[in-house]
Amino acid sequence: MDEDTIDRIVSPELVSLEEPPANKDAVIEHLLDLAVDAGRVSDREQALADLLEREAETSTGVGKGIGIPHAKTAGAAEPTIAFTRSSEGIDFGAPDGEPATLLFMILVPEAGSDEHLEILSSLSRALMNDEVRDDLHTAESPKEVTTVLTNAIT
Repeated sequence: MDEDTIDRIVSPELVSLEEPPANKDAVIEHLLDLAVDAGRVSDREQALADLLEREAETSTGVGKGIGIPHAKTAGAAEPTIAFTRSSEGIDFGAPDGEPATLLFMILVPEAGSDEHLEILSSLSRALMNDEVRDDLHTAESPKEVTTVLTNAIT
């Protein structure tokens, strides 16, 4: 994935360094609202329904303290990754039993072919790197988060 694509998908207005709500559904709504506020979502209710339906099918906790709720939805205007982090961690049902402290939401328009799978696999690969996860935990600004992600994914 090239840098322009990453810059389009992840931008500072899609990053929140405030402590998010402490339960899974509320965190998903918190991340979705970042995308709504950034003008990336055309139908919030549809996007939320698709995210929660996907979450009900199978957990999106991937282990190593990472949760990646994601959906292909008619409610998304363009491919988007939103990010927040939790100091306590939130149960996303990860196989290793660890709560998720790094939380990403991926939304892709329904017409987006398999783009969300490409985004998901690039992000997942990048997040297996300890240094990337450490940098995301210590980033002091939304811009710093997007720089870490851009460098890790490209």
